Amino acid sequence: MSCTIKKRQSVLRNLFCFAVVSLIIMLTVGCERKAEAKQTLVVATEATFPPYEFYRGNEIVGIDMDILREIARRNNLHFQIEDMSFDSLITAVQTGKVDLVASGLTVSPDRARQVAFTRSYANARQVVIVPENSPITGREDLRHYRLGVQHGSTGDMYVSEHIGEAERFTNGALAVAAMNAGKLDAVVLDNAPAENHVAGNKGLKILPEPLVEEEYAMAVSKSRPELLEMLNKSLAELEADGTLARITEAYMKDNKPENTAEAHGAWARLKENFHTNFIKNDRWTYLVKGFCVTIEISAAAAVMGILLGFLIGVIRSTADQTGKLRFLNALCRLYLTVVRGTPVVVQLLIIYFVIFGSVDISKVLVAIVAFGLNSAAYVAEIVRSGIMSVDPGQMEAGRSLGLGYGTTMRNVILPQAFKNVLPALGNEFIVLLKETSICGYIALQDLTKGGDIIRSQTYDAFLPLLAVALVYLSLVVLLSHLLKKLEIRLKKNER
Repeated sequence: MSCTIKKRQSVLRNLFCFAVVSLIIMLTVGCERKAEAKQTLVVATEATFPPYEFYRGNEIVGIDMDILREIARRNNLHFQIEDMSFDSLITAVQTGKVDLVASGLTVSPDRARQVAFTRSYANARQVVIVPENSPITGREDLRHYRLGVQHGSTGDMYVSEHIGEAERFTNGALAVAAMNAGKLDAVVLDNAPAENHVAGNKGLKILPEPLVEEEYAMAVSKSRPELLEMLNKSLAELEADGTLARITEAYMKDNKPENTAEAHGAWARLKENFHTNFIKNDRWTYLVKGFCVTIEISAAAAVMGILLGFLIGVIRSTADQTGKLRFLNALCRLYLTVVRGTPVVVQLLIIYFVIFGSVDISKVLVAIVAFGLNSAAYVAEIVRSGIMSVDPGQMEAGRSLGLGYGTTMRNVILPQAFKNVLPALGNEFIVLLKETSICGYIALQDLTKGGDIIRSQTYDAFLPLLAVALVYLSLVVLLSHLLKKLEIRLKKNER
């Protein structure tokens, strides 16, 4: 019995030491501040919108980005791009996480109430993409068909106000892919990316009549009039000396879709698509980099969740068994109710835009904190159920041997509880690993975002999504195997 307890103590002690050291390292690295922050023009965009913003290799380029690079150069500023979900852009500039938004952003009255717009630098139109054999001929037909839009775009607003409900997608590429799969009858998008999607997908066309004429501008916080003035002055200079026209013309001419291979046979087409999606321009590196970010966030958040979850689980169990720690138990119950009662994506956005809204902090650390706090709530209940499943006689036996409550809990109860809940803890880590796919909302390039970037360049939804799914599946299978081996090893002492 004594030998068994010592072995369990050793396993738990090593696990907790590793967890504490790992968490300290992550916090130390994540809290490093950028010395040049005051001289940096931080721009938020959603880089799946060619030709205005898209990835070329590891760099975000496009009409908007080149305009801003030129503005930054002329005003002696550093230039930094944050690639995040489109529906987070306005919030990012309102909360001060970025200085401005440039993402093919259309001027609208609703947006103008929230942010200040610069002078317009491009004209745009909301157009309708349909299959070539579609019976849809104009806007009057749209009410009777399934429409897709990019969530938060002016196309989304126009359809909701004038036509009816539409299916909302995080970007235009997914909406077009859904239409190709027969899930939609039409897609409403800005004309420039719509032309690229039609060129990159055979069998599609754009209806001749646009839904509405619009203008693109950049957005800044209403509390930054000096920045607005600088941008307006610079845009006027770029327009006057012809730089604006040269940048726009270059991208309109050169931005050709790449998914246009005419390979014959299914196998030949698959090989060509594989080369286009992963080999060409080293696009596989997007998945590798995203994989590393996903693993970093998942591992650190799991450590945080286990440490905090064990603490909360012990407090809750102690309160249930002894009636002590009532105040701490009430706080823990409130924490569990709030965290388990709200979606993790909402928690991530609140922590990034509200709690750390005015703090220059690593986005990786923000994600670790958000997912760690969320995971801890579920780990706490798992641990509590494990503690309560241990025979009460174990606690009585420890107390009868002269051990205190804390010593008995630490040396006798927790080792047995940990072994009992190990499968549930492994399942929680698997769920946590997949939940990190929402990191794109705060401009983190995780594994899922890597697939989005590839899709925005190749206009092919199938292979990038399949690759992302296979990576996640491989991780889950590997983790399940390792957990099974650990579970078998811990059970050896029972024989």
